[in-house]
Formats: sequence, structure tokens, C-alpha cells
Amino acid sequence: MTTSILVLVGSLRAGSVNRRLAEAIRDQAPEGVAIELVDGLDALPFYNEDIDTDDVPAVVTALRDRVAATDRLLVVTPEYNGTMPAVLNNAIDWLSRPYGASAITAKPLGVIGVTPTPYGGKWAHEDTVRSARIAGAAVVEDVVVSQTSIEVDVFNDADVRSRIDEAVRRLVDAGRETVAA
Repeated sequence: MTTSILVLVGSLRAGSVNRRLAEAIRDQAPEGVAIELVDGLDALPFYNEDIDTDDVPAVVTALRDRVAATDRLLVVTPEYNGTMPAVLNNAIDWLSRPYGASAITAKPLGVIGVTPTPYGGKWAHEDTVRSARIAGAAVVEDVVVSQTSIEVDVFNDADVRSRIDEAVRRLVDAGRETVAA
């Protein structure tokens, strides 16, 4: 049985370190794990309950359907001005509705990312965890990796790669425990 993980990338820039990290995670997925990246978060309108109706924009429906169909969520995000990027916050807002019965409800979720700061995006990751938890996700605490890119090649450092690989394994395992419970 294949476990599916959908990745939300908080950076829109094509060459961002976090996008490259998400692609590397996808390309090096463990056996039995299928990882897909979500593109188009920038196409989501800002969340507005007035347009969250039966005629919700197609891009919102597509995102909700993809999240509902996946087994797990992984957020790979940088830190912008001490918090998560607006595009990621907006996606979580859309995914949180209808509250209690949304696509993100009880979905195992982990957060990782890289920033060129001493704290490696810790604040953004804490905000993402808090927001996702309030939205109803089953945040997996052991799957939070806040990695600095100061003086570390995050793609070739064995310790960094090991921590990220372990985070993906924990997300897969925690999801199985959640599903089995």
C-alpha cells in the first residue's frame, strides 16, 4: 500500500531553497511513499467567507479535493518577517472550511523548512503548527525541522539530510497510527 504525502510549499519563488528542498524530498521518497508538490497557491483568492459558497472558485475546490484525497500533509516553508508566508496562511484558511469537516480535519501534518537565519524559520514553523492545529490538522510534533542555511549546505550535509529523512518517516508512521486508531 502506497502512502501519499501532499506538500505545500510556502515560497512561491521557483528557485527557492524550500522549493528545492521539497523537490529533493519528493525525488528521494522512501519506498511505498508517493510525494506530490502543490503548485498554484498564489492563484487562491484571499479567503473570504462571502465567496466560500457552493460556487467557490475552482482553484479552491481543486486544492480541497487534493488535500482530502491525500494521506498526509507536509508543509515546507521559509520564514517571512518572523512568521509564515501569507500564501501559506491563506491556503490553510481555505483548507480549514467547513470547520470540523474540512479537507485538513484530522490530516496528519508536519512542518519543515530552511531559512538563512540562526533559528532556521522556527517562528514561521511554530505559527504554521498553531494555525494548522486550529484548522483541525493532526499536527505531528516530531515532524518539525527548522534548519538554518547559514554555513550549512542543506542538500549535502549528512546530519541535515538524516533529520529531514527521519521527519518524513515519522510523518508516515504517525499517519498510520492515526488511521489505525
